[in-house]
Amino acid sequence: MGRILLAILAIIAVFILIGPLVGFAFTLLKWGLIIGAVAFGIMLVSKWVRT
Repeated sequence: MGRILLAILAIIAVFILIGPLVGFAFTLLKWGLIIGAVAFGIMLVSKWVRT
């Protein structure tokens, strides 16, 4: 019984620790996509202005 409770607590602790890391990874991905979209837009506008 004690081992089962210890395993459940370990799984809960892992989820508590992984949650912020996954959130941070998705935040980095979101900002990377935003910066990429802005750079792509600037590239398109500069090509349009040049022609």
